[in-house]
Amino acid sequence: MSETADPRYVVIEGPIGVGKTSLARRLADSLNSDLLLERPEENPFLPRFYEDPRSAALPTQLHFLFQRARQVQELRQADLFGSVRVSDFMLEKDRLFAQLNLDQHEFELYEMVYEKCAMDAPRPDLVVYLQAPADVLLERVGRRGHDYEKTMDYEYLARLAEAYARFFHDYDQSPLLIVNAVAIDPVHNEQDYQQLYRQIRSIRRGRHYFNPGADVFA
Repeated sequence: MSETADPRYVVIEGPIGVGKTSLARRLADSLNSDLLLERPEENPFLPRFYEDPRSAALPTQLHFLFQRARQVQELRQADLFGSVRVSDFMLEKDRLFAQLNLDQHEFELYEMVYEKCAMDAPRPDLVVYLQAPADVLLERVGRRGHDYEKTMDYEYLARLAEAYARFFHDYDQSPLLIVNAVAIDPVHNEQDYQQLYRQIRSIRRGRHYFNPGADVFA
């Protein structure tokens, strides 16, 4: 990506319920871009995982890994210079969930598979990390009303939010915009969205932070 061009491959990331898919959809519309979305409804093990995490964690995670790796592989093979792409996931997040949900032996098996699947994943021009605490995530998960998420609890979301925070604390593979998603509603609030959209289009390198009503700083 040149210093003047818009980002060609933008990833929106964050924990469950933070609003990444809704923002990705709106951003893709603004950029007239292709949209690459996770498809959790296609994972047949996911409802069982929420009912009995211990017994269903490994097949759930492997299904997500294969699904995400296939999508990323298709992206890598496509002409990244031919169109803009917005995605609501990055492949690296799969390993984050695996560390959270699998026991030691399962994770060791998972790692062997992950190393094969993660080769040559394209690097985003920009990652937008939406950040929110567990109480906000739990409220938003409940509001969207997916049946298989009804058993999700505060403790799990708190662990997930902390795992994301640790991951992005050290992340330096792409330009990064960290967004306080508690006091911002870029999906339904036009002013919030336009502020965020301008920042997304302006970032070329480094780590940046966005808080409503405050300046973005590197």
